[in-house]
Amino acid sequence: MKRVCVFCGSSLGRNPVYAEAAKQLGNALANRNLGLVYGGANIGMMGELANAAINAGGEVIGVVPTIFVEKELAHAALSDLRIVDSMHERKALMAELSDAFIALPGGFGTLDEFFEMVTWTQLGLHHKPCGVLNVCGYYSKLTDFLDYAVSEGFIKPRHGSLIQIDENPEALLKKFDNVMSH
Repeated sequence: MKRVCVFCGSSLGRNPVYAEAAKQLGNALANRNLGLVYGGANIGMMGELANAAINAGGEVIGVVPTIFVEKELAHAALSDLRIVDSMHERKALMAELSDAFIALPGGFGTLDEFFEMVTWTQLGLHHKPCGVLNVCGYYSKLTDFLDYAVSEGFIKPRHGSLIQIDENPEALLKKFDNVMSH
């Protein structure tokens, strides 16, 4: 594993613990010499994550659509900022550059991007681990729903385990190591 793509919000959320988790994950990636691939913005959870990884000496690649550049939301301190024309291109390039995927707390965009990567794993388009950092139970109701979808027959039981879940960044990365070694 060389790089991990992290999907997260352009907002900080209400609880300061979310931003702290983004910083911890940025540090954990840099300390493991894992590059960060993320949405390229300088605001919200994205900005906290990228700044922590940069400050810890990590590789950070931002992938940003032109609409974000035009709104001056692109992170100016990145040594590697890839500008793409659309959100579709953004997801494809992020997937190409990454060996694993993590969702930090976020909204519709975070969920869209993360679940597309999980779907690609389900379809066998790639075999890269996917996980959520369940900060303060942010994703608990979602994981309950996914268990329900398995019990109702809409997600196959073997696909129910495609998403690794942990509250601690380092523990989640260790789970990725275990998945990749099998």
